[in-house]
Amino acid sequence: MTARLSFKHIAHQYDVQLALQDFSLDVAAGEVVCLLGPSGCGKTTTLRIAAGVERPSVGQVEIDGSVVAGSGVFVPPEKRGVGLMFQDYALFPHLTVLDNVKFGLHQHPKHEREPIALRALEGVGMTRYAQAFPSVLSGGEQQRVALARAMAPGPRIMLMDEPFSGLDNRLRDSVRDEALSLIDQSGASALLVTHDPEEAMRMADRIALLRKGKLVQVGTPQELYYHPVDVEAAAFFSDINRCGGTVSGGLITCPLGTFPAGDLADGTQVDVVLRPTAVELGRGGVGVPATVRRARLLGEESLIEIDVEGHEGLVHVRVKGTWLPAEGTSVRAAADPERALIFADGVLASNGSNPADIAAVNE
Repeated sequence: MTARLSFKHIAHQYDVQLALQDFSLDVAAGEVVCLLGPSGCGKTTTLRIAAGVERPSVGQVEIDGSVVAGSGVFVPPEKRGVGLMFQDYALFPHLTVLDNVKFGLHQHPKHEREPIALRALEGVGMTRYAQAFPSVLSGGEQQRVALARAMAPGPRIMLMDEPFSGLDNRLRDSVRDEALSLIDQSGASALLVTHDPEEAMRMADRIALLRKGKLVQVGTPQELYYHPVDVEAAAFFSDINRCGGTVSGGLITCPLGTFPAGDLADGTQVDVVLRPTAVELGRGGVGVPATVRRARLLGEESLIEIDVEGHEGLVHVRVKGTWLPAEGTSVRAAADPERALIFADGVLASNGSNPADIAAVNE
C-alpha cells in the first residue's frame, strides 16, 4: 500500500540525550499503527516530529510523498493536514463544547464551521452538550469532544498520544472503539502512542515496538506476540516464565520440562520462555512437581504462583475460572511444548505456536 506518513532515517537529540536513532517507518493509507514501548523510549518524540512540533535532527518526514521535514524543508503543523489527540484532552475551558470543536476549523469559511462541528459531535454522541462547558463533562465525555475536534477538519492523518490512558477501564474500551470506528469511516491513517500492549493489540493493524530510541520490531499484533524478536520483547506483552537449558539429542531440558530443540545444535545454550497461560496445573498426572505459594482471583482467571525445584523465582500460571488452592498445596505443572518460545543468544530460534493460536488472538 502507498505510504501516507513516512519517517526516513530519523535521529533526534535533546542536549546530550539521543531520543531517536535511525528510525524509519511507513504508515499506509487507512492503517492504524501503534508506537509501543516504555516511558522514555522515543514514542512521543516521534509523534511530535510527525506533527511538526519538533524538527528532526537528522532524516526526513513525508506526508503523501511530499517532504514536510528535512532537506531544508519544514512545513508547520497547521499546514500538514494532521489531527492531534492527547491524554489531557487540551480543551479550552472558557469555550463551549461546540466552540472547542469549531476552533480547529479556521481554514473553512465561517458559515460552514458550525454545521461541520455539529456533525463531528453527532459522530461521538455529544450533540446535546454543544452549549455546555468542558468543566461539567466527565472524563469520557471530554475525550469524546477532543476526538470530535480532532476529526472535524477531516485530517488525512490522526496522531494520538496516549489519549485513553486517563479513562477508567469501562470507559476506555468504548471510547477506543468509537475512535477506531471514526478513523475507519474517514479513511484517515493513525499513529497512536501507547505504553499498554493490550491497547496496542486491540487497536493496531501493526505495532512498532521501541526501546531506547530504536525500533526493535514492527509487525502485526500476532507477529509480535507469537514471534517476539528477543526475550525482552516477549516480556513486554505479558509476564513470562524463563528457564535456561542446553540442547542435547534434539531436546532441551530445564526445571519446567522438556522441549523440542528444532534445528538447534547439541550444546547450544538456550532460554525457554513460557507465558503464564502455557503452563497447566493438576493434582496428579504429567508435569513436574510444584508447590503453591500464592493464588489470586483476577475475575475470569486465577493467578497461581508456584515453586518448582531448580527454578529461580516463582512460576506464574493463569488458569480459567476460579481455582484458589491453599498455600503449600502440592500440584504438578505441565508446560505446553507447542507454546514455548526458544531463544538462543537472546534471539528467537524456535516457536511452537500454531494456526489455532493465531486464530484465538483474532477472536
